[in-house]
Amino acid sequence: MKIKTGRQEPAGNKGEHDDQPLTPTARLFTAPEFNCYITAVIGLKSKIKRDVFIEGLEQTLLKHPRFSSILMNDNSQEQKWVRTKVVAEDHVIIPKIELENANADAFLESYVSDLTTIPLDTSKPLWEVHLVDLKTSDAQNVVVLKIHHSVGDGMSLMSLVHACTRKTSNHEELPSLPNENRLSSKSMAGYSRLIWMVMLVWNTLCDALKFIATTMFLKDTDTPIKGDFRLSKSKRMCLVHRTVDLEDIKLIKNAMKMTVNDVLLGVAQAALSEYLERRYGEKEKKAGEHESKRNSSNMLKEIRLRACLLDLANMMAKGSKCKWGNWIGYMLFPLSLALHDDPLEHLRRVKSIIHRKKNSLEALLTFTSTKILIKMLGVVWAASLTSRTISNTTMSFSNLVGPTEEVSLYGHPITYIAPSAYGHPHALTMHFQSYMNKMTISLTVDPTAICDPHQLCDDLEESLRSIKAAVQERNATQ
Repeated sequence: MKIKTGRQEPAGNKGEHDDQPLTPTARLFTAPEFNCYITAVIGLKSKIKRDVFIEGLEQTLLKHPRFSSILMNDNSQEQKWVRTKVVAEDHVIIPKIELENANADAFLESYVSDLTTIPLDTSKPLWEVHLVDLKTSDAQNVVVLKIHHSVGDGMSLMSLVHACTRKTSNHEELPSLPNENRLSSKSMAGYSRLIWMVMLVWNTLCDALKFIATTMFLKDTDTPIKGDFRLSKSKRMCLVHRTVDLEDIKLIKNAMKMTVNDVLLGVAQAALSEYLERRYGEKEKKAGEHESKRNSSNMLKEIRLRACLLDLANMMAKGSKCKWGNWIGYMLFPLSLALHDDPLEHLRRVKSIIHRKKNSLEALLTFTSTKILIKMLGVVWAASLTSRTISNTTMSFSNLVGPTEEVSLYGHPITYIAPSAYGHPHALTMHFQSYMNKMTISLTVDPTAICDPHQLCDDLEESLRSIKAAVQERNATQ
């Protein structure tokens, strides 16, 4: 397997400077503890037309200030964006691929994973596009976007990607995003406004105390999927994806009166229970098959495993008001690991917790506290404390809403979109991206902790199937 990358030299010629200071959160993402990147693997139905694609970049991405600015420090060492002249070819990489009988899907995974070890050139705007002329099992060609997280958060960047696409049925029309059902107003049903406000304050206070405790001393259980990022700041991460049927998720959502995001959390909880039970079972095989299964099942109940939950789905929904930048607030979501005879129990537990979380200002609290820490203590201390908080949890979780019909990227019809992120201190990050009638699951894992990410994808698929079957069986008996 050989790969030769043809990279153009930086243009180096700057245009008119349009200085703009970095936002506090963007400064956080440039710190060594949070040198974070966002990637998006986009499968295409047709071969990439290089000239057409570059012309499309010039008409869209290059016109956005963040994609035509370089990151600089002024005399006072304050970081700022400085506008510069951008040549699209300097950011487009077209690898020459020689498979030599290797599997195309495995090659793509290796190629994208290798990108996690290569930093972006800071003398240019912090983004690049890889046009991969490779036919895989689910695409004719593949585009890989790599963007530094200081440029914007996942919601902002996916919104920009959507703005660069058009419906294949009407090349002049922007893609449509689904209307996400908001449950916030329904969650107040049966409560007086006073009681609701008391619960909001109480829940927020409890979450604030747990957040402080997590920063100071409250750590998740040291499970096989919890990595140690104190050992290395530049690990090679492994990126894989799997596509499932969105209609199955909607069927469960409607039957259980939940949101898509709630269903995905339930599926993730069920899959992680199965995955960890297997990992603990393999570790204790010497105790005998039956005894090993009993011990590993008991272990699951004693595990503290929390996810940093980034609920971007509602923010991406049609009609939502969102601003460009890094507007990231997160919730610490406890996952209840167990092996249930009734897989719907995972959904019930998730629904109970998320109902309380929706009556809390935890996400706003974490976002605001990060800004205050940066202003009061500086980026270095704020990054250290934030890294400590996140590393005391186990994983990240997010869900992004995509177009409801087929769209094309600069005239190239899209088959799937698989966004992801890396650079934060988690060995496991789960991203879910809807597109048409499909849901793509993207996993970013530390291979030293999770050496079999495809097995975890299998567990996610199997958990979805078992929950769907349980819903259908329940509906049939009603």
